[in-house]
Amino acid sequence: MHDQIDHILLTEDQISSKVKELAAQLSWDYEGKNPLFVGVLKGVVFFFSDIVRYFEHPCQLDFLRISSYEGTESSGQVKMVQGLSQDVTGRHIVILEDVFDTGKSLDFTYNYLKSLGAASVEICTFLDKPERRNPEVTLQPKYVGYVIPNEFVVGYGLDYNEYFRNLPYIGVLKPEIYEN
Repeated sequence: MHDQIDHILLTEDQISSKVKELAAQLSWDYEGKNPLFVGVLKGVVFFFSDIVRYFEHPCQLDFLRISSYEGTESSGQVKMVQGLSQDVTGRHIVILEDVFDTGKSLDFTYNYLKSLGAASVEICTFLDKPERRNPEVTLQPKYVGYVIPNEFVVGYGLDYNEYFRNLPYIGVLKPEIYEN
């Protein structure tokens, strides 16, 4: 599996350091607010668990499952696969996301949560790929771990055809792996 990685973009230490930094900022901003952290499955699972583990105050967790990808490309159509299990009316919501690229999925998720009557909705993304952003998407995440180039990355929850999620680092997949 490691031999299919062109190079490591973010090491385990870089990931851990940034997660702790983001969790500290979220802890500061959401003290006394009992936020609901919402993760968009599946890629966010590692980032999600690390963030909430370092969050220092009471909070609750929930997940959405949406789909917009086919292989390495976004289909452009976002669909809800699994909704929330909790009422979000009047709640402070923090969407945790693995990578903010085209923005279609986050835009859909953000608007969905706002339509349910959340008091506030903010976005915390581990990776931001602004070069991939759809020009129609005007959302800006409040919390960003790393801004990265437009390369196909895997590891730390990110996948290619459901593989590579378990890599402890974020690496750039060799193009010959996904171009064939």
